[in-house]
Amino acid sequence: MTEPLTANYDPSQYVRTWSAPSELRITDIRISHVTGAPMRCPLIKIITNQGVEGYGEVRDAASPQYAAMLRRHLIGENPCAVDRIFRRIKQFGGPARQGGGVSGIEVALWDLAGKAYGVPCYQLLGGKFRDSIRIYCDTDADGKPDGLAMGTALKKRMERGFTFLKMDLGVNQIASIPGALSAPLGYLDKLAALAQAVQEAPDEAARRVARRRQYDAYNVQHPFTGLHLTEKGLQCLEEYVAQVRSVIGDEVPLAVDHLGHIALEDAIALARRVEKYHLAWLEDAIPWQYTEQYMRLARATTVPICTGEDIYLKEGFRPLLEAGAVAVIHPDILTAGGMLETKKIADLAQEYGVALAMHMAESPIACLAAVHTSAACENFYVLENHSVDVPWWDDLVCGTAKPLVQQGFIRVPEKPGLGIEALNDEVIARHMDPQGPGLWASTEYWENDISHDRLWS
Repeated sequence: MTEPLTANYDPSQYVRTWSAPSELRITDIRISHVTGAPMRCPLIKIITNQGVEGYGEVRDAASPQYAAMLRRHLIGENPCAVDRIFRRIKQFGGPARQGGGVSGIEVALWDLAGKAYGVPCYQLLGGKFRDSIRIYCDTDADGKPDGLAMGTALKKRMERGFTFLKMDLGVNQIASIPGALSAPLGYLDKLAALAQAVQEAPDEAARRVARRRQYDAYNVQHPFTGLHLTEKGLQCLEEYVAQVRSVIGDEVPLAVDHLGHIALEDAIALARRVEKYHLAWLEDAIPWQYTEQYMRLARATTVPICTGEDIYLKEGFRPLLEAGAVAVIHPDILTAGGMLETKKIADLAQEYGVALAMHMAESPIACLAAVHTSAACENFYVLENHSVDVPWWDDLVCGTAKPLVQQGFIRVPEKPGLGIEALNDEVIARHMDPQGPGLWASTEYWENDISHDRLWS
């Protein structure tokens, strides 16, 4: 029988009152800079007038200022107006790490919107196609001098439940082998000397200058380096892949990354040599901007071609998709423009029959943002995780399943927003970047910054 109403009846006890979405306002933005996760990760906390916090982050190894500078566009705004705010700030993003501020803020806004309305983020993106997200575990070449060592490392991934693998393959594996690389004489020695100068700089001022010199040298795009694989180099790399397959078998998908700054023709030659090992994809063989070169590469090999982690916004992906130059796109949610923009990119790729894989080398915040977005994309393939060997990575966040990655999958959270109840300040403090500004540093400096930012007259 229904309990009769009394004079003391209080309806608020039966409804959620901690957030009134229409009255929600952004009051503050704070940033903490974690390192060793395994990358440097600037974490974002957006604070509101109702005590609800939204979490985002700037892309791995990027400057927190990409997000801090956006404060003047955000304070006093209702974070639930995600698309309107995004359209205001998206002009301040760009390719690669430059997209990290806009994208990270967008993620935090969706987290707030989900918490305000009491629904998981995937529901705000249109609902989910799957309950669990397949994870691949990126495995770099450090400490793995040959394909047998790499194969052993990948086999251990499989024993932990991973059903999809990726490894490095390229210049770094053969740089110390005489006769494996061809380049203008002295070029490789110069690169090594520049790296050494950074390590041996006598003070921070000298180190900054050395870093600039090294940046200039490593910022030369692939077609202009004069770096080529010799026949010996091609043989060594083919043998490396053959050894890996001899350990892990032929059934498990194996993707390849980090070829190095070699010319298109060398990428084609290498792709043809490893076709027999049925790779899942060949990633970022050349800069993403060169659509015509990607077309030549895709048409010259049967290995699926993949790129996208450094592309900002849907418009950046369109030329590659229209040209049929890729079989897999690989956006990073913290470069592409955030969650909704990545969903739009995925839907565009699906129109061209292209699969969606996701790059992710950040904290659990970006990881869960990618999980929600992947769940909402029909053509999703597999999501990267670069942190399975970092024991404290899961502990950065509170209220999620631990470990996040279980038997090679992440379960899509059903809690509001990203599914993160709070951030663990104790763990964050233990892993702060010593060069960073401190735990949850203020961004107030940027609040009164004034600029006429309109892009047209």
